[in-house]
Amino acid sequence: MSGYTIVNLMEIENGAVEGGSTLDARFARSHLDSDHIGVSHFRYAPDRRSSKGHSHKQQEEVYVVLSGSGRVKLDDETFDLRQWDIVRVAPATVRGFAAGSDGLELLAIGSDRPEGGDGVSADDDWWGD
Repeated sequence: MSGYTIVNLMEIENGAVEGGSTLDARFARSHLDSDHIGVSHFRYAPDRRSSKGHSHKQQEEVYVVLSGSGRVKLDDETFDLRQWDIVRVAPATVRGFAAGSDGLELLAIGSDRPEGGDGVSADDDWWGD
């Protein structure tokens, strides 16, 4: 394995499984050849929100708001987000994002995770509204 990797996030295929044109998700972990970190890019269309929250068994994550605004729900609390906010989330904390009227663009950085991942989705009515 090489001592470095260079990847352009926008050249990685959109991996969003839901949302059609309202969600763009690019997962670079497998492209980085890293033993310890993953990087993902998310772009939510205006007023789009994640349909479910998710948590992890082991993986801690940090999210950086690159542009736009919105909200993040962390367990039972909701917080407003604006450009350049950084949110650290412990593995067991359930999290989900909602874009404001100007959309929301996030960079997610994750730590080690077990082979095959460790994500756990919350209930469909998790947002509660």
